[in-house]
Amino acid sequence: MNTTTHNDRLPVPTLPLPNRLIAERLDEVADRLEAHDDNPYRVTAYRTAADIVRRLDRPAADVLRDEGLDGLDAIRGIGPTLARAIEQLAVSGELELLDRLRAEDGPGGLFADIPGVGPELAKRIAEQLQIRTLAELELAAHDGRLAALPGLGAKRLRGIRDVLAGRLSRRGVNRQPADGPPVTELLEVDRLYREKAGAGLLRRIAPRRFNPTGAAWLPVLRVRRNGRKYVAVYSNTPLAHERGTTRDWVVIYCDDQGQRSQWTVVTAKAGKRRGQRVVRGRETECPAEPPPSLWPDPPAAA
Repeated sequence: MNTTTHNDRLPVPTLPLPNRLIAERLDEVADRLEAHDDNPYRVTAYRTAADIVRRLDRPAADVLRDEGLDGLDAIRGIGPTLARAIEQLAVSGELELLDRLRAEDGPGGLFADIPGVGPELAKRIAEQLQIRTLAELELAAHDGRLAALPGLGAKRLRGIRDVLAGRLSRRGVNRQPADGPPVTELLEVDRLYREKAGAGLLRRIAPRRFNPTGAAWLPVLRVRRNGRKYVAVYSNTPLAHERGTTRDWVVIYCDDQGQRSQWTVVTAKAGKRRGQRVVRGRETECPAEPPPSLWPDPPAAA
């Protein structure tokens, strides 16, 4: 694919910018404003706009072409200020506000205040991994890219994962794009993870939260399917522990050619799919019958 070069050395697709990348940049604005203790309503506005753009049924550039700036302004949740921001991004791939925030923060400035990171590691994360948002950093903390940076030990990595999980869950960010991976593929990854975890075939890590003994109990699966990279782990959230579902809820991180998303697969407790595995938020897409096992003869639990 032909690319142009962003002024901070990050390649961007040939213009007009697609909705996915417009949304990522709006999310980055929200992250950086939040790090600056900006007005929380302003932070929420940018985060909401990012979610709206992800879910548009046509490119934002097409809305501009057919209806002008008024077409974006008329979308519920956008308004004139955000419409102009989306226009800048769609047409030029740039946003003056984002450029200013990046310049103020310096390389990796968004991550420097995360316990366990600090200014030097934050700079390496930004420059070597080209990570720009907290959601991207969380995925890198699980898929092995962050662990590959020199000087980052297992204990430090666990702490970073825990801090990010807390921040992202508190802010209520939607990490599920409308054009995510097929539900059948997510269920396939879920099945493979649970079967291999039950057979004791996966590497286990020791999460810091809810693990006073430091036991390595949390299995991790890394697998590729149809060009997509997946990381799957059991949920280690406060709610999962409260409900006793740490061995039922499976969190799946997906990297689809740079488009990153997070999904949770659970056992349905009610409705026509009761007792079946479903992807939260996409229950209606889940098949009426569970997919076949990935292994002809599922292994006995360890």
